[in-house]
Amino acid sequence: MSRNKDYFNAFINVSKAFGTARNKEDILKLIVESAIETMAGKAACLYLADQKKDVFVPVAQKGLSDRYLHASPIQSKKIVKAILKGGFLAFTDATTDPRLEHHEEKKAEGIASILTVPVMVSNRTIGILSLYTAQERKFTKDEIKFLSALAEHGGMAIERARLLDRIYKNAQVFLNLTNNINASLDIKKILHILTEDIARALDLKGVTIRLYNREKDTLDLVSSYGLSEAFLHRGPVDAHEGMQFIEDSKTVVIEDVNTDERIKYKKEALKEGITSMLWVPILSGDKVIGVMRLYSSVQMEVSEEMLMMVNALARQGGLAIQNASMYLALQNDKKSLEEDIWSHRMWF
Repeated sequence: MSRNKDYFNAFINVSKAFGTARNKEDILKLIVESAIETMAGKAACLYLADQKKDVFVPVAQKGLSDRYLHASPIQSKKIVKAILKGGFLAFTDATTDPRLEHHEEKKAEGIASILTVPVMVSNRTIGILSLYTAQERKFTKDEIKFLSALAEHGGMAIERARLLDRIYKNAQVFLNLTNNINASLDIKKILHILTEDIARALDLKGVTIRLYNREKDTLDLVSSYGLSEAFLHRGPVDAHEGMQFIEDSKTVVIEDVNTDERIKYKKEALKEGITSMLWVPILSGDKVIGVMRLYSSVQMEVSEEMLMMVNALARQGGLAIQNASMYLALQNDKKSLEEDIWSHRMWF
């Protein structure tokens, strides 16, 4: 069988897996196995970037020992910068190439050559796919194209799994919030659940909700999740500091807290490990009554879908506050009415 036919059959198998595989792990496993079988490799591994730790971590592999995989983490920023220059990295002699480290470990693992290509999603490098051979090899253009195509399939599988997971988590957040609004008028409990659920669903550093205090003209903290007490009580939050941007642009994205002039407590935010933020208005009718702030320890990816979700949840929070306020008002009116009726009875 010709090598081109091998490539073709491998793509057919991977493509079929998208419709039949039960989960992402099955597809990624098939990708690394196809790379080894079709390219006559010793091993293959697909790594994904852990932005918080700036390393690549293995998510699917075959042919490598645990000792080798966990011997030393792969620095993500360093390799991404190098790999984007030419679209791939090829190491004919991995045991001596000065671009690589830990030559002895590679020699002990029986690795001679390595070919590494990026795993891309929406023009972003989210990981790498590496093929390892037992004999030295100069990789051909067709081999590089084939491994790159497999990596592209891996990116598609990962993105699909992420989207499905996000849809499920978003639906769960809305369901939890709706159930709690219907089951309780304890506004503090509802808002705490909201902050926790959003933080967990979006894998955030933390979430806070502040409501506008008209008497003091401040944004008062009413609920938080994931943040330290030192950061939460870093100082007063002036209402105009946050509200003017919320009212003007509805939702505000702070890409870098270190450089954005709108951030008053930069040192405290950096000490807390916060990189980017999202400010979302909380509405009661058409009036802004507070702000929900989302804090991320990595560069936040703000999609249209995410904006729609957090704004909808903020509106649900505003509705819960409005319902609780109306209930309290009715309770007070009822009490006043009962007292008024009792006073009239005294006349008889």
